[in-house]
Amino acid sequence: MKHSRSEFITIRGLRYHVRHWGNEDAPKLFMVHGWMDVAASFQFVVDCLRRDWHVIAPDWRGFGLTDSNGSDCYWFPDYLGDLDALLAHYSPDEPVNLLGHSMGGNVVCIYAGVRPQRIRKLINLEGFGLPATRPEQAPGRYAQWLDELREVPELRAYPAQAQVAARLQKNNPRLTDERAAFLSSHWAAPNDQGEWAILADPAHKLGNPILYRIDEVLACWQGITAPVLWVEADDTNAWRWMGPKEEARGEIDRRIKFIPNVTTALIHDAGHMLHHDQPEALAALIENFLA
Repeated sequence: MKHSRSEFITIRGLRYHVRHWGNEDAPKLFMVHGWMDVAASFQFVVDCLRRDWHVIAPDWRGFGLTDSNGSDCYWFPDYLGDLDALLAHYSPDEPVNLLGHSMGGNVVCIYAGVRPQRIRKLINLEGFGLPATRPEQAPGRYAQWLDELREVPELRAYPAQAQVAARLQKNNPRLTDERAAFLSSHWAAPNDQGEWAILADPAHKLGNPILYRIDEVLACWQGITAPVLWVEADDTNAWRWMGPKEEARGEIDRRIKFIPNVTTALIHDAGHMLHHDQPEALAALIENFLA
């Protein structure tokens, strides 16, 4: 495995953990992870990159080694604010190469449309977004959120690291024992009770009271000026959030058309965690696109 180092910087009042791979003088490539994940998740694809890159990957607020909000819920626009501050810190004057997976893919696509001048090239790994909503859903969504606030959310702890690794493999049967062991050491850590606790703020489990307004999201996507590589896995199940597969496929294809300069690619024999399942194929796609 390629060596990585950790750095802690202050981003919008939070102590942010940022993982670095490669020579700091090499071209920069920023990677941002998805929900309930950590920056170390990109280790395997970084290992497969052939060129010399300075890969910079943060743990989002409330995940991994980055501070939590300190409040009882999370707001999606904060990810945009954190990303903007992070890029200003590491690349204040130059447009960047930016990659996001899942939730991170959704974040980077919105950001690239809001700050198009900041992006050189953009890579979205399965960042489909959430299902479209209707205004009449708002009262029920607010009520659900208020109900959830009455109970303190919890994340399960595990007796040992091996059980954490097994849980990761249950989520992704393609994950090898070696990779599961590595990921479990970054996804969880021993707590004061001697158990292995997930490194995530339980407040992430609360539903968002603000509806996902797809028309606003797509208006941002239309503002992207950088070339975009849209990558999906052939055995993904991420579409299930949007309903039956055929219906979801149509909606995803409709959304892609809002991106002005987009190239699509499919990774075979991979699920939603395609950077774990086929890192070699993904690394080749990334480097060919960025060349």
